[in-house]
Amino acid sequence: MKAIRRFTVRPVLPEALHPLSDLARNLRWSWHAETRDLFQSVDPERWTASGCDPVRLLGSVSSGRLAQLSDDRRFLRRLSAAADDLHDYVTGDRWYQSQPSELPAAIAYFSPEFGITAALPQYSGGLGILAGDHLKAASDLGVPLIGVGLLYRHGYFRQSLSRDGWQQEHYPVLDPNELPVSLLREADGTPSQVSLALPGGTALHARIWLAQVGRVPLLLLDSDVEENDLGERGVTDRLYGGGSEHRLLQEMLLGIGGVRAVRTYCRLTGHARPEVFHTNEGHAGFLGLERIHELSFEDLDFEAALEAVRAGTVFTTHTPVPAGIDRFDRELVARHFGPDAELPRIDVEHILRLGMETYPGGEPNLFNMAVMGLRLGQRANGVSLLHGQVSREMFSGLWPGFDPAEVPITSVTNGVHAPTWVAPEVFRLGARQIGAQRTEDALTVGGSETWDAVADIPDQDIWELRRSLREQLVAEVRERLYASWRQRGAGTAELGWIDGVLDPDVLTIGFARRVPSYKRLTLMLRDRDRLMDLLLHSERPVQIVVAGKAHPADDGGKRLVQELVRFADDPRVRHRIVFLPDYGMAMAQKLYPGCDIWLNNPLRPLEACGTSGMKAALNGCLNLSVLDGWWDEWFRPDFGWAIPTADGTAVDDDRRDELEASALYDLLEQRVAPRFYELGQAGLPDRWIEMVRQTLSHLGPKLLAGRMVREYVERLYTPAALAHRSMDHPAARELAVWKSRVRAAWPHITVDHVETTAVTATAELGSTLALRVLVGLGELAPDDVEVQAVSGRVDSEDRITDGTTFPLKPAGGPDAEGRWLYEGPLSLDRTGPFGYTVRILPAHRLLASTAELGLVAVPAEELTEGAGVLMR
Repeated sequence: MKAIRRFTVRPVLPEALHPLSDLARNLRWSWHAETRDLFQSVDPERWTASGCDPVRLLGSVSSGRLAQLSDDRRFLRRLSAAADDLHDYVTGDRWYQSQPSELPAAIAYFSPEFGITAALPQYSGGLGILAGDHLKAASDLGVPLIGVGLLYRHGYFRQSLSRDGWQQEHYPVLDPNELPVSLLREADGTPSQVSLALPGGTALHARIWLAQVGRVPLLLLDSDVEENDLGERGVTDRLYGGGSEHRLLQEMLLGIGGVRAVRTYCRLTGHARPEVFHTNEGHAGFLGLERIHELSFEDLDFEAALEAVRAGTVFTTHTPVPAGIDRFDRELVARHFGPDAELPRIDVEHILRLGMETYPGGEPNLFNMAVMGLRLGQRANGVSLLHGQVSREMFSGLWPGFDPAEVPITSVTNGVHAPTWVAPEVFRLGARQIGAQRTEDALTVGGSETWDAVADIPDQDIWELRRSLREQLVAEVRERLYASWRQRGAGTAELGWIDGVLDPDVLTIGFARRVPSYKRLTLMLRDRDRLMDLLLHSERPVQIVVAGKAHPADDGGKRLVQELVRFADDPRVRHRIVFLPDYGMAMAQKLYPGCDIWLNNPLRPLEACGTSGMKAALNGCLNLSVLDGWWDEWFRPDFGWAIPTADGTAVDDDRRDELEASALYDLLEQRVAPRFYELGQAGLPDRWIEMVRQTLSHLGPKLLAGRMVREYVERLYTPAALAHRSMDHPAARELAVWKSRVRAAWPHITVDHVETTAVTATAELGSTLALRVLVGLGELAPDDVEVQAVSGRVDSEDRITDGTTFPLKPAGGPDAEGRWLYEGPLSLDRTGPFGYTVRILPAHRLLASTAELGLVAVPAEELTEGAGVLMR
């Protein structure tokens, strides 16, 4: 019978066990082995049955067992030690506290999803896992971050398979009272709320749930409250669900409601107010509008408030293709803002102008969330070196007149939170070598170029570790495969074959990720006969574990899943290749360590970073990947293998897949499998073990989320905080007025005459030429601009490649025609075809980049013909 009402009955812990509640409510347990071990010892069977979730565990332990533990002096000593350790962790000084005093007082980090632990399923894939790792690493480093997201009542979907292998979606209801979160409450005990005005005089209300991620508070907004109508209650129903208006409301709640939640949290707890706001992808871009709206009450007009907000905003893009960005119809956005809806003090046209695609190639009727994020953030970055290049090209229309290389989007390559993703066995091996504390520091704070101690670990120990992890994976796969087949309707009697699936002594390949078409889940099936030969080779077999979810609305992705599943169902190969449904964090934490090879074959350059291979590498797994994302940046033959890319313009999609699949098979047949099975004199695969050693010692330190967060602090957060402090109200007004004046005057800025002392078409390396330029500045003064020379090698069309810029100095003016003279030396510092040009850029002390306004003046074509090429 179905219950007519549901309650969450919380356990009453004996007083001696009260610290268990604090340990369960701080998500540090999800990456702290000693705390997890403590909870497991409460009741090992219930711990497993609870999915290793302390909150669920404590809700199911019998009162008799709790009474028994409250009298167990050994358990109480362990409990006291764990509680003391957590207190020291959240209150003591860490890396951040030892840095210079100009660091931000606090940073607010907004993301649409957070993957902290399987016990808080608020993520779909890489973006959420990255956000979760960012918070955990910030906590380990002592960075004063406040996370902001939404609490989805259904999370992302759970995946199962039909009998014929078609993806099925399920949306279990998540009760916040059964999750490791608590309501943020006012001083009088009532739940805190934020509200957004909606068109037609209605409102969207949301409560604020608090998840404590070590030292970092994570605020999650939940619209499923009684004050809302049915439609508004469903705004936070599903991650990435619903139509355009539904998504727009989610993103308004995340950005605008999120800023209000941060203000509420700081007011109630005394936490420092953020000086920097970090927008993790465009979904949270509306946070900048709310901050502009706040400043409108402080007598700042829109343009000045925009400058004040931009100074302290960091925008991170994770998207390598325009199709991956949320875009809304102009009229839909307009209807939700203005006098009758939200942010009434901001003119709707100002809001629209921030997001409209008003550049060549854009669609002028669409409001682009990433474009708004870039216009609202003075600092922006991609998530790998290659992705930074791709982003500069993709968004170059926002900075007309500049080469993509000069577009002010930098890159910070993602990292992964090692304590979350490194298997306990790997940690223990490190601890045996250098001690537990040094191992923990190496995996969290990082900072060293290499982990030299790995060199001293005996080959036998490394190989035994790898086999043990592979054996654990085999057991995990069999258990999950059995459950999957039972869900698909199979009877127990027909599943005896599962006991023979996978072999702990066979080369094991992992492939697990979301299933958009560009990730090419089924590339491995391109030549099924060759794949079967690999799987069934008599001397050097391979086995493959595959997992991944297609978006519920992506039937193409579901067909790819079904194609893979049907191949894996074939009785000839089903003991060598498996598809595991419902890929998530709990599965991933077993999968990465147990694989010998991590396979990644996206279409280059569509993988922004691709952190799954990083997690595998930290466990001694080697990468076999297309040179995309982070692998393009850090690949070395010592760490794995690169799949060649067939990216010639004459190659169509089908032929490209055929060529790259063939290259994949060749690598597996001729290089990967032989290396794994080739034994040295001691009966061990010496060359393979050496690659594992090189991966851990030289690649490992680069892959850490600690390294990533330190880069954000040093390269983005601290400059943003300094800019925020410089941009007080008078400075913001000054900059806004100056920008307006420069934009109005720019059409009249000219380069009128350029000359050098060069008299021939050749010159000697190391010689210096005198460069003289006459420029017209119109209504501007020399202090408003920088006149630059740009020099470097030229290609066959006289375009400067790998250019160097340097400023020219004003030497006189204005002359009778109002022109100013600029001069400077031009050094011929490289051989071969060499050329130069000159340009004028806006210049102001408060600009983060001379490209910030997207304005540049260059010589007219008739002035430059032949004059700017010095040597051919």
